[in-house]
Amino acid sequence: MTRKFASGAIAATALLAACGEQAPPAPEPQTIVLEDTGPNLPQAELSPDTSRAGWQVAEDGQAIHFAEAGEAPWLTLACELDETPIGFTIIRHAEAFPGESALFPFVGNGMISRFLADATLHRTTEGNEWRWEAHVPAADPQLDIFEGTRDLTATLPGRGMLEIAGSRIPGEFVAWCRAGGRVPTTEPTASVEP
Repeated sequence: MTRKFASGAIAATALLAACGEQAPPAPEPQTIVLEDTGPNLPQAELSPDTSRAGWQVAEDGQAIHFAEAGEAPWLTLACELDETPIGFTIIRHAEAFPGESALFPFVGNGMISRFLADATLHRTTEGNEWRWEAHVPAADPQLDIFEGTRDLTATLPGRGMLEIAGSRIPGEFVAWCRAGGRVPTTEPTASVEP
């Protein structure tokens, strides 16, 4: 019995001694700025003012650009005549990052077309440009949206909306591309007797 009392007294004394010691100070809180915790995310862009923009034929004749005169294009339609079947590329010249994809819808001429666009690296003499590209066969019926002459809108998420004034040029370009780079011929209409 004395042995139990002695071991209990030693334990109690150890506990009392521990109570007299001060605990180590708590670590100082740290402030973390959330902007610095990961990769920079792309910032949304405002829709550009396209009121003075129009279509211009590229120097090689195999693309048309939607831009203001003398400025970099916002949109390019390109015909890939060397592909089988003939290909058609829609390019939105806006900031893109590797691995990104988005639906790129066009609205107008009584229809809606949605093209899957991917971030694509384009090498130029001035340097490299990451841009959005949608690639489809020239026969794709979604390209019919360019055949009318009414206004179009093209919206890329986070990159703003392009308002494109109505023009016959995109429709003529699509028809030229589908015809293999030849001006499509029309059949003469038969004259009707009065």
